[in-house]
Amino acid sequence: MIIVMKSHAGPKDIEAVVQRVEELGYKVHLSRGEARTIIGVIGADEYLIQNSTFEVMDGVERTMRVMQPYKLASRDFSAADTVINVNGVQIGGRKIVVMAGPCSVESREMILETARAVKAAGATVLRGGAFKPRSSPYSFQGLGEEGLKHLAEAREQTGLPIITEVMSPEDIALVGDYTDIFQVGARNTQNYSLLKALGKQQKPVFLKRGISGTIQELLMSAEYILSGGNMQVMVCERGIRTYETATRNTFDINAIPVLKETCHLPVIADPAHGTGMWQYVGAVAKAAVAAGADGLMLEVHPDPARAWSDGAQSLTFERFGRLMEELRLVAQAVGREI
Repeated sequence: MIIVMKSHAGPKDIEAVVQRVEELGYKVHLSRGEARTIIGVIGADEYLIQNSTFEVMDGVERTMRVMQPYKLASRDFSAADTVINVNGVQIGGRKIVVMAGPCSVESREMILETARAVKAAGATVLRGGAFKPRSSPYSFQGLGEEGLKHLAEAREQTGLPIITEVMSPEDIALVGDYTDIFQVGARNTQNYSLLKALGKQQKPVFLKRGISGTIQELLMSAEYILSGGNMQVMVCERGIRTYETATRNTFDINAIPVLKETCHLPVIADPAHGTGMWQYVGAVAKAAVAAGADGLMLEVHPDPARAWSDGAQSLTFERFGRLMEELRLVAQAVGREI
């Protein structure tokens, strides 16, 4: 249930409603807008509450029930788009954010070189994996804390915020000491212990769609984080596994407008994992911008042929620079900018 307060409702009115919700055994989430305060009633059986319980209280304009199973992510809860501020970078606003960098941090020199190159081309967030969940136990698993230190140095030298993956609740404290954005990979989208733990953090979370996950399942995973109190969540379409074998995954371009319509969270597109082949990354990235994506995650490597992971879907510095120029034109055509 959502309780919409009147525009003139004072702090005492709001506090009285909050207290009543808590007396009934439910959790509260406050959303304070410029015109109104919205109170979200969170609980497994909140449907049992009668609307009249709150509609008779001072300062309450109306109550409404959220029909979707995801409550806090729903457009019913917030009609306005959520904008996340990461060290001055706005994610979810008019400007489309580009997160770029290698799949995995391979060395200090490599990540510093890449950070300088992607920033020069216009990227505003540096990506790079320090811990890598891989399908094969024999594949490169990342440099761990050493990789995190290299990312932090790259941030210091370039000013780019960094995003890197966290794989378990036990890793949150370590990764949180270095990163600006926690990334939850496709294999962990339904790792509920991890999602609950991230809900208690104060840093933004970048949540990827599961390998075969539905859009509703993605938003329900986001709900785990939101319901824990962390409202700084962005969702990512990264392709899903289908019967098609021409590409690594099938990038679901439909997901972008669907997510933009059904939730208020920033929507990011990952065409690198969505295709698995660098020659298709540019076309899908441009399509994602045209479809309404708030940002892109792109893999960029100084020498993809020698990359320790995901070289086939990585762009060279030169190709990334050209793509950024093309993306600016597409963004301008749809009333946005990069």
